[in-house]
Amino acid sequence: MGRITARWPITKVSVAQSSAHRVDVLAVEEPLEVRIAGQPLVVTMRTPGHDVELAAGFLVSEGIIARGEQFRGAIHCGGPGGGGGENTYNVLDVSLAPDVRLPGREHARSFYATSSCGVCGKASIDAVHTVSTYALTGDDTVVDAAQVAELPEMLRAAQAVFDKTGGLHAAGLFDAQTGELLVLREDVGRHNAVDKVIGWALLEDRLPLRGTVLQVSGRASFELVQKAVMAGIPVLTAVSAPSSLAVQLARDSGLTLVGFLRGQTMNVYTHPHRIDNPLEPLEQSVRA
Repeated sequence: MGRITARWPITKVSVAQSSAHRVDVLAVEEPLEVRIAGQPLVVTMRTPGHDVELAAGFLVSEGIIARGEQFRGAIHCGGPGGGGGENTYNVLDVSLAPDVRLPGREHARSFYATSSCGVCGKASIDAVHTVSTYALTGDDTVVDAAQVAELPEMLRAAQAVFDKTGGLHAAGLFDAQTGELLVLREDVGRHNAVDKVIGWALLEDRLPLRGTVLQVSGRASFELVQKAVMAGIPVLTAVSAPSSLAVQLARDSGLTLVGFLRGQTMNVYTHPHRIDNPLEPLEQSVRA
C-alpha cells in the first residue's frame, strides 16, 4: 500500500463481546530532514508524499522564498551526512536561487517540528508580524456564504487516504468564484498539509493565492493563519475553533477567518466583508 499507509495487527475489543484479531491500516508518520545546499534546515514529522511541495511550502511560510523562480529544485539523498547510505527518502536537499537570503544560525530554532507543531519558536512568530511579501488588505475577494458552507463536505469527500486510516488532516484550496477544488493534500500534521498546498502553488507559479479559500479539516491555529498570510490567501475556513492569537493575526493581516464551519452555520471572526450573505444578520457581533 506504499509508505503513506501501513498495516498493523491489532486486537479488536468490544465490551460484552469476544475479542478478535484483525489488521488495521495506519497513517504513516516519518521524519523528513530538509537541507539547503547540503546544510540541515529543519526536521519535521510528516506523512511521506509530496515532499518537494512540503519543503517549498515551508520555505514560503518561513519567509525565505516567495516566488517560484527562487526554488530551483530538490532531490532525495542518503542518510546522515549526505555522503550516501540507504536512501530512505527521508532527507531532501533543496537548491535555491543564488540571491535568496538564507536564515542565519541565530534564527535556527533547533528546527525540529512535530506533526502537531509547525511554528515552535520565537523567530517564526516575530517574522510573520514583520515580513509578508503579499498584502491582503487590498484583496477584494468575495465568496458566497452558501458556497463556503459546502467546503467541509467537499474536502472530506476528496480525502482518499483518510478513508483508509481515519488519521490524517487535510487542507484544500478552492477557487472563490467557482468553488472548484484546486488542490488537496493530506498529512498527519495539519501544518504539513497546508505547506504541501502552498508548495504546490509555488511550483505551479500561482503565488500569491488571491481569489482563493483555504479549507482545513481541524482548528484554525496561529500557525495556519501565518501560512495563509505568507501565501497571500485571503480567506481561511475551519470546521473547528480558532485560537485568540490566530484571530489577532488574521485581523492585523487582513485575512478573513471563519471557524466552526458546520452545516449551514459559521462564525466569521475577522474581515466579514469577504463573506457574501444576502440575509441581514440577526444581531451585531460583539467587537473585541
